[in-house]
Amino acid sequence: MHRRHFLRFTALGGGALALGSLGFWRNVYATPPRPASGPGPYGLMASAPDANGLLLPRGFTSRVIARSGDVVPGSQHPWHMAPDGGACFRMPDGGWVYASNSETSPDGGVSAVRFSPRGEVKDAYRILSGTDVNCAGGPTPWGTWLSCEEHPRGHVWECDPSRPGQGVKRPALGTFTHEAVAVDPVGRRLYLTEDTSDGRFYRFTPAKWPSLDSGTLEAARVVGDVFQGAKVDWVPVSPEAPASEQPAASESTVFRGGEGCWYDGGVVYFTTKRDNRVWALTLVSGRLEVLYDAARYPGSPLMGVDNVTVSRAREVFVCEDGDDMQLCLLTPDRKVTPFLQVVGHPSSELAGAAFSPDGRRLYLSSQRGIDGRGITFEVTGPFRSQAA
Repeated sequence: MHRRHFLRFTALGGGALALGSLGFWRNVYATPPRPASGPGPYGLMASAPDANGLLLPRGFTSRVIARSGDVVPGSQHPWHMAPDGGACFRMPDGGWVYASNSETSPDGGVSAVRFSPRGEVKDAYRILSGTDVNCAGGPTPWGTWLSCEEHPRGHVWECDPSRPGQGVKRPALGTFTHEAVAVDPVGRRLYLTEDTSDGRFYRFTPAKWPSLDSGTLEAARVVGDVFQGAKVDWVPVSPEAPASEQPAASESTVFRGGEGCWYDGGVVYFTTKRDNRVWALTLVSGRLEVLYDAARYPGSPLMGVDNVTVSRAREVFVCEDGDDMQLCLLTPDRKVTPFLQVVGHPSSELAGAAFSPDGRRLYLSSQRGIDGRGITFEVTGPFRSQAA
């Protein structure tokens, strides 16, 4: 197997890490990088694609849930173009909903697929219309989907994934080229990425939790070496314009092309595409680390970092925008490995990776598919439920 299919990654910093409430990433970077002695936790990908064009590890299967422009089987709803960021939501009947953004203009918005407790598609419908370039977003602890518009005057829209409807604009979360948002239910704050070359990393503190009507928006200021463990403090900014356009722009730190953002276990993970990095901010300490930097690992399988999610086993899954269309994962035993690969989609990108509430199914999309029409997949198999 080619070296890019798995590469050990460590030595990003000299000290031990203490990320998350359980110190999950402690000592991840204890040894120098070297080729891994074996595949990732799920084994090697198959040598040939399945019927849906996916290379998967042994024991995993795929099915196509939806194709852009076609009616979702089991519903009367045509699936949107350019499916992007997504998340799953548990429903009272034991089923779940997968919400998916549409990164198009005009009329991007969000669609959703409703599943029964057994995983059959029961319905599909729109939960947001009339918005532009809805790229990524994030789920809230109270069961709504925050959809982010990726353009200079973009906003965040809060949507109810449980039924057809129209989202509510949340201007207090800022006016900028939004990408993704992660909600910290313990500290009661939101963290947001901005997808521009001079973007910032933002924090929003609601005036009255969990209402997003008003609150304080701030941009991160990083002090120290991010490869050794830097500290973050916060600079108040106006929600009416990007931080880079405000008088205090020089007081905040530039993050080069913010992409995916996900909260798990007291840590906010996010990616920046222009320097191919995966970051981790430990909220209790304000400590910021670079978990992965492609420039430090020539031949690594992970390039074009984009959407990110975390499994029940605290594996960090990262979608690739382009490259060889892999979904890669970062594991605590110092490996970056590909989990799956979509074959034959050379002009597309992976997006919207999200686990079902029980952790047994993974959803993701090839945004432009083979012919410009997106394809949304479900992957089922023996995903690990606990951290090793």
